[in-house]
Amino acid sequence: MLTTIVPLIGRRLIASIFILLVVSVLLFLVLHVLPVDPAAMSMPPTATIAEIEAHRREMGMDQPLWDQYAIWLVKLLHGDLGTSIHFKRSVWGLIADALPATIELAFLSMLIATVFGIGGGLLLFASRGSYAEPAIDLVTIVLLSIPEFLWALFFILIFGVALNVLPFTGRLDADLRLPEGSNFLLLNALFSGQFAIFWNALKHMVLPCFALGIAFSPAIMRVLRSSLIDVYQDDYIHLARLRGVTETRILLGHALKNAILPTLSLMGVQFGFLFGGTLLVEVIFSYPGLGSVMVDAVRNADLPIIQAVGLAYCVVVLVINTVVDTLYLVLNPKLRAQ
Repeated sequence: MLTTIVPLIGRRLIASIFILLVVSVLLFLVLHVLPVDPAAMSMPPTATIAEIEAHRREMGMDQPLWDQYAIWLVKLLHGDLGTSIHFKRSVWGLIADALPATIELAFLSMLIATVFGIGGGLLLFASRGSYAEPAIDLVTIVLLSIPEFLWALFFILIFGVALNVLPFTGRLDADLRLPEGSNFLLLNALFSGQFAIFWNALKHMVLPCFALGIAFSPAIMRVLRSSLIDVYQDDYIHLARLRGVTETRILLGHALKNAILPTLSLMGVQFGFLFGGTLLVEVIFSYPGLGSVMVDAVRNADLPIIQAVGLAYCVVVLVINTVVDTLYLVLNPKLRAQ
């Protein structure tokens, strides 16, 4: 198995380097044609024109655009993402603080999407040919048509305002302090035995995670249902019936493990979209993740942060796709035999 997986990961790494290079060029060119002067914005309001020009030369902005990109790329390869124009802090530090929160949010949201997607897909398949099938199918179409930000607003109005049973702003209550150490709040609080902080943080994540998870689950339901229908046409399903195997065992023990493979590929794509979808949900719930940092950066035309966050999203999506491809290879013996 390793002789197949290692070359796959190697090819993925090579492709990822090329993709990141292309994305970095696009980000740099698009952002630097905007009518924004980072040198002037990083100086105090009392700065003179001569001081701004000197600072522009210090930043290398008096050089041709490709030379500026080369300078930025060399700094990037050395781990220097620059300094935020608005926050006056290292961009690397800002991303390191915010990225774990977004990863936790996206991971739990994908877990919810997986549970609802697989459960709903099995329900759709089990209801085929029955009177309930059109109603269940209509429900999935309705779920597909509602984006994650609308789910977020619905949940805030219902569970946050009307019922007042769940918090809908921030990451913790105001009277609790973030534990020192890892910025992965849930893991850090759990492993350090701070269960009050763990449960409080989990309650804050319920509404945004369900808003994202429910929005991305209908596609998983429909693909799993279609895959199961295709798998049920195979000969081994008919042979299992002839041997007297129960329908439940055929579904869960034989058909599902083959039908789940196309669904797994979709889940990888969905996870990438879901990670990007956290941006708007984080803003709605005032959740201090990477999306909130990105929105603040766009609002303040903070080019170093926008470039770095754009690359961070790209890296996370590439890692997700590599993991999914590896899992697909592990679970599918036919691919390993090629």
